[in-house]
Amino acid sequence: MKSFQARPSLARKTLAKAMLVAAALASPFAAQAAWEPTKPVEFIIPAGTGGGADQMARFIQGLVVKHNLMKQPMVVVNKSGGAGAEGFLYMKGAKGEPHKIIITLSNLFTTPMATGVPFSWKDLTPVSMLALDQFILWVHSDTPYKTAKDYVDDVKKSGPNVKRMGGTGAKQEDQIITVAIEAATGAKFTYVPFKGGGAVAVQVVGKHVDSSVNNPIEAVSQWRAGALRPLCIFDGKRSIYTKKVTDKMAWSDIPTCKESGLDIQYQMLRGIFTSPGASKDVVAYYEDLLKRVSAMPEWKAFMETGAFNQTQMSGAEYAKWVADAEVTHRKLMETAGFMAK
Repeated sequence: MKSFQARPSLARKTLAKAMLVAAALASPFAAQAAWEPTKPVEFIIPAGTGGGADQMARFIQGLVVKHNLMKQPMVVVNKSGGAGAEGFLYMKGAKGEPHKIIITLSNLFTTPMATGVPFSWKDLTPVSMLALDQFILWVHSDTPYKTAKDYVDDVKKSGPNVKRMGGTGAKQEDQIITVAIEAATGAKFTYVPFKGGGAVAVQVVGKHVDSSVNNPIEAVSQWRAGALRPLCIFDGKRSIYTKKVTDKMAWSDIPTCKESGLDIQYQMLRGIFTSPGASKDVVAYYEDLLKRVSAMPEWKAFMETGAFNQTQMSGAEYAKWVADAEVTHRKLMETAGFMAK
């Protein structure tokens, strides 16, 4: 009888162990949740409202809330002062505080180089690259220009500083591209800085400036409405997105600037960092959160709406990319004469 009773007991123990293993395998997030937020997470944007970084950060926040991806709230905060220096210095001063993340753009490099503000990307902890953002040469749809060459030729005929190029900030990526166009073609613009890409698009629509090199997401609504015309994209190849944005054109129909006689390429980081000294568990938590965000169908649609290059990376690969990008931007800033003296 004893041996008969022992067999069911052994079977029950074996079954219980198997169920525990199955539960662990079925719940990888619970098993590896070594750290998670215990209070609201601040999501810092070192740029103004309405621009590409602002739109992406708020879209991520919306997905996190919609799909209940965090137990704690995520609070978006714009800290755009000093070309983003306000946001970067705020994060630098938050050493050891894991409840803060920041979305970055090229001012991660250009702001400290142009102003001398005591900040470097190395003061933060890299988490993930979300995408690379494109730049497009935009003009008002009422203009006669059909190609980038048409526009540049007219700028040259108009004389130095007659045509106005609107852009986000001074000595930032928009002005870097403008200087590159001038160097490549001999055309000369009056560069007019604004606080964000949303404001820049409005200025082109209102004909207060003649052109911009806005990110796609910053001008797509005005393009769809028929107020703006894209002349070329500053990438080595055309966009992969073939769905029509207007009744006649898709992102893929926009020629590269090289095709249009402007051999200039420039893309901008859309990446996430967290506070200095963050632990591996903190970084792993945010990496996982962003992976789940980027797997959402809404994210895929957002990528297409903004014509993003969907390159993603994290860990050592991401840190190396950022280090290489810093070197590239230093060369660009030195060539443009934008380095702080």
